Amino acid sequence: MTWRGNGRYTLTPAPGGLALVQDLLNTRRSSRGTHDDLLSSVRSAQEWANAAIAEWAAAGGGRGPRVRIRAADVEELRALRDQLVAVVGNEGEPSPAELSVVAEWDSGGRLVLEPAGTGWQVVAGAVLLEVHRAQLLDQWRRVKTCRSPVCLAVFYDRSRNNSAVWHDVRACGNAINLRASRARAAARAGLARPAR
Repeated sequence: MTWRGNGRYTLTPAPGGLALVQDLLNTRRSSRGTHDDLLSSVRSAQEWANAAIAEWAAAGGGRGPRVRIRAADVEELRALRDQLVAVVGNEGEPSPAELSVVAEWDSGGRLVLEPAGTGWQVVAGAVLLEVHRAQLLDQWRRVKTCRSPVCLAVFYDRSRNNSAVWHDVRACGNAINLRASRARAAARAGLARPAR
């Protein structure tokens, strides 16, 4: 299995369970129209949730509870995704969500938190647990949206100084840098021309 949302952009998943959050954010329809919304229907949302929760469990995030997605769940998942997109882009805060978690002790004496509920609540609980964990580990600031206005992929910035702005410099950065360079050259050329 692979992360379906991240795989569409050939992204390296964020570390551990944070990849679940990244994958949810990358379920959106791409602005170029090259990728459909993975949460567009009950069927596609169920397929995404099955794969994502399985990957999350494999990454050590939890036990991977079975999730049954219904029509109302799809709307809730989209709303959660849109709120998180705004948070990652520093454009807003999510609305409070009434979700439950189950706390248990594992055999090693560690407290384990698992999402509870049904449908979208299980996915949302897992996502918000991972956001919280990422904040505690100071990883959340590394989750970013590609600055290319035609891309908008959400990536995990692995640069040493957390300075990356494109999910792929070759695919998105080079085109923008080239346009900016040409605009600066044109501006310099325009200033250098003698007045008539």
